[in-house]
Amino acid sequence: MTRRTLAQALAAGVATKLAAAAAEPEKLVPPPGYTIMDMSGLKHFWPAKPEQIAMLIYPGMTALDLIGPQQAFGYTMGAKVNLVWKNLDPVVTDTSVKITPSATFHNTSEQVDLIFVPGGGKGTVDLMSDAEVLDFLAQQGKAARYVTSVCSGSLVLGAAGLLRGYRATSHWAVKDVLKTLGAEPAPGRIVEDRNRITAGGVTAGIDFGLYLAGKLRGEDYGRALELILEYDPHPPFHSGTPAEATANVRDFATRMYAPLLKSAQDSAEAARARWAKA
Repeated sequence: MTRRTLAQALAAGVATKLAAAAAEPEKLVPPPGYTIMDMSGLKHFWPAKPEQIAMLIYPGMTALDLIGPQQAFGYTMGAKVNLVWKNLDPVVTDTSVKITPSATFHNTSEQVDLIFVPGGGKGTVDLMSDAEVLDFLAQQGKAARYVTSVCSGSLVLGAAGLLRGYRATSHWAVKDVLKTLGAEPAPGRIVEDRNRITAGGVTAGIDFGLYLAGKLRGEDYGRALELILEYDPHPPFHSGTPAEATANVRDFATRMYAPLLKSAQDSAEAARARWAKA
């Protein structure tokens, strides 16, 4: 075989491979949780433009407030999810679990589609007067498609001025503080008022995450994700709300949260005072 005929044969082989590749259907690149799953037939769930989701994390937050929604968002095909903080140092949650940010305030997109704030205890109250955090949230909240929270994270949204005139919810122990922040405390595990979506305490984050996945990808997708996560809660004690808890359990929990309620109320009043001076 001459060099010319060898070159012709190689060119023909390359052309054949390119033609075969062009004939194959476009391959989807699944998010991490789907890498061993069959993705065929799911292309219609992928958005033309991936959503940018920024989930605030911070020292003293409650890990489950974040992890429930993050699991759902991470399984929302095509979405780009970042855990955002002031720097990239790991933050320590209220149960000493360390979570590492994937982005900072400064390298987060100037316009995210969804901004999210988890709750916690003292760490959450500290954020209610943290100018850098509040400025970041206020700026993102101007253009975000959805402004959201779980548990007492709504108090931080409120301190940033993002819930004034909106119905919202929070953890039952601090829900009434929303009034001071210009919001209307509303019943419900998930409260949606225009583009503000807030959820109740801690475990409500799972319901919230599934609900948002359904809004982003359609109810059928949300239903499928609920099945994939096998979300079928059966609480052992049925005391998960003040209405269900017995009087002695309710009184014990209320006393335990009294200092947090006091500090959250003080921070909310300080936020109102700042608005009056602005």
